[in-house]
Amino acid sequence: MEKRNSGGIFVVSAPSGAGKTTLCKQLVKTVDNIRTSVSFTTRQPRPGEIPDEDYSFVGEKEFSAMIDRGDFVEWARVHGNFYGTSRLKLEELVGAGYDVLLDIDTQGARQIRKVFDNAVSIFILPPSMKELKHRLEGRMSNSAEDMNRMLQRAVE
Repeated sequence: MEKRNSGGIFVVSAPSGAGKTTLCKQLVKTVDNIRTSVSFTTRQPRPGEIPDEDYSFVGEKEFSAMIDRGDFVEWARVHGNFYGTSRLKLEELVGAGYDVLLDIDTQGARQIRKVFDNAVSIFILPPSMKELKHRLEGRMSNSAEDMNRMLQRAVE
């Protein structure tokens, strides 16, 4: 696949545990011209996550400073933690002709649609609420309170 002068933006959104990250990683492995934008977050890394590959992990103070500087094209507080997409990284990838997958929450997806009217929005549903709960339990990194909040958000 040939690189174009400018890439496209594809927003992939889903409830936590629905499989959007797995889907995005598989697309990047399969399609040459697709890249993911690595989000910044204030949450702690989960077992097996690689800093600056899965997420860029920062403290709340640093994240707040990044908001103040306008470093994010979108950001949101999700399940008690902050997540954001780097404006600079997104512009670099799109400018280099890559199609960019944004693996983000629905709050961030709404912000992206306001800024990039040509962005394609894709919403992934879990197979069932029972399976979603099973996947969240399988992470073994969420408290019961966090899981209940994630399941309620999925219904919303």
